[in-house]
Order: sequence, then structure tokens, then C-alpha cells
Amino acid sequence: MQINDLLNHTSEWLKGTGPNSDIVISSRIRLARNLSKFPFPHWASSAQLDEILAKTSNAMANIDMLKSSTFFRLADLDVIDKQFLVERHLMSIEHSQKTEQKAVLVDDEEIIAVMVNEEDHLRIQLMQSGFNLFEARNIINRIDDALAKILDFAYLADFGYLTACPTNTGTGMRGSVMLHLPALVMSRQIERVLAAIAKLSFTTRGLYGEGTQASGNFFQISNQVSLGHGEDEIIENINGLIRQIIEQETQAREILLSKSREVLEDRINRSLGILKSARIITSQETIELLSMVRLGSDLGMVKDINRRTINELFIITQPAHLQKLENKKLSPQERDLKRAQLIRKKLNLL
Repeated sequence: MQINDLLNHTSEWLKGTGPNSDIVISSRIRLARNLSKFPFPHWASSAQLDEILAKTSNAMANIDMLKSSTFFRLADLDVIDKQFLVERHLMSIEHSQKTEQKAVLVDDEEIIAVMVNEEDHLRIQLMQSGFNLFEARNIINRIDDALAKILDFAYLADFGYLTACPTNTGTGMRGSVMLHLPALVMSRQIERVLAAIAKLSFTTRGLYGEGTQASGNFFQISNQVSLGHGEDEIIENINGLIRQIIEQETQAREILLSKSREVLEDRINRSLGILKSARIITSQETIELLSMVRLGSDLGMVKDINRRTINELFIITQPAHLQKLENKKLSPQERDLKRAQLIRKKLNLL
């Protein structure tokens, strides 16, 4: 697989399927693993990082579940390619920087991604569409078990898996769920919800994870600490929290429909009208308008645009995707023009 092949492929997490997919965009499980007898990446020498890269790439090449995957050395990719992988949620923003001795493995369905030499030697990621944490955990554990038969992971009986950040020590597991919560935002309940989440030792981030703010009514919620908690406990805790948030968002949508239906319909139709007619549009405005159209589709107010199409527009209108589609570097102004053109074409053909 070539990186450009991903342009014509719908990522698993964008398919708009799975449980509670009207509110839950995706579920992700990430495992942090480090090789024993090697320093963590930030402390390792270039020679050690090269050795880690060689050992892990050879190991992954011998895992049956990873046979239909491609291994990208980040030093071989240009800036747009790296940003493209970030936009598709296949690697972190941090991983796209200072890319010597770094790599990412991506399977053909974009369900599995493994970052090499990010904060830890391995960051194994499994993504599913909708609210599907348990299935994601089961799949990633099989990959982890297969790798553990080849690689000697840093592990202590008293602490569990050793990681660069102490909060990940233990299982090394982070579970996260991407939620679309427009009704809670519109009804001004979101700050109360986020404050409650923080008190429960969960963290809330934006569309692209750590260091990003919520936009387009998207919120990524994950556990903060792994040490002292088992995998089942982590997943159960996240599951319980997410179910409560789903219930609150559902209730907020019902209240908006019953008490402010005309206002809601007006906002949704205005958003759709702008997207169908705009000649210049920024990435931020696009996300905010698409969020309202997605809500309209989920509530049955927008009949001819399905969830999958809207999800895909969230991604293909991002800066690197636009430049990949045009096969050239674009200035911010050129991207705003091309973005509007692409959206008009997609929506007016439906």
C-alpha cells in the first residue's frame, strides 16, 4: 500500500456504524510498550533508536494479524504526508515532529496503527467505529500477545509495564471515545459535564488528542491513569462514564426537539445552506457547520446526506488531505477556496 492509496479509502472510524454511532464517532484502545534493556525514546541514542526500530519492525513483519499492513519510516515522508497521517488519526501530532528513527505501521483497513519511537518504543492503537471498546480491547490484546512472544517488553511484577510517562505504567492502556455532543453544547450543559468528567480522573481533549481543544462539538474522553488499575476495570469505568454522557446528550436532543425545534431546524438548514453555496471556507468553520448538519442527519431533519458522507467530509477537507487531492502544496487562501469547491461538489450532487 502507498500512502496515496488512503485517499480513496474510508477509515474504519469514519464509517458511521457500530453501537450508538449517532453520538459516538469512534472507540480507541492504545497500549504503550517498551523494550527491556533500552532507554525510553527521549533518552535513547540514535544507534539505540535505530536498533529499536529494526527489532520492532522485524517483529511486526512476523505477526499474522499485521500481514496486510504497511510500514512507513517517517524520515521518508514529506511534511504533507505526515500531516495527512495525523489527520486520519493514524499517528499523533508529537510523532510527526523530529522524525528520525520514527515509523508508523498502518493496516489496510486503518483499524490498526503502531507508532514506533514516539513517547514509548511502541504505541499500539486499535480503532473501531461507534461505541465498541470491548471489541477493540479484545483485538489489540491478541496483537499484544503475539508481539510479546517475539519482543521482551519492560515489565516489573510490582508495577506492570514500564512506560515513559508514569501515568501509563501498569497496563499501559488508554481507552478513549470520540463523542459528538452538539445538544449539550447548545443547551450550555457541556461545562458541567466536563467538570464532572475531570473529577472522575478522566481527561477531555479535542479532535486530534493531546494538546488540542474541542471543536465542532467533538470531545475525546479517555482515562488519565493506568497504574493500579486492571484492563477490565479501566474499560468498565470508561464504558460507564460514556453511557451516562450518551444518555445526557440524548435527553438534551429530545428537549431541543420538543422546545426549540424551529430554532434547531433553522440553524441546521443555515449550516447546510452555507456549505452548499460558500466560495471560501476555513477548516474551523467547516467543522462547526458539518457538526450541525450531522446532528440534522441523525435527527432525521436532513434526509439526503448520510452520516458516512458527513464524517468523510470532516477529514477530506483538512489541509493535508486537500493538498494530497490536488497533488501540490496550497497556500491557506488556496485551501479555503478548494475546500469550499469540494464541499459544494459533494453536497450538491446528493
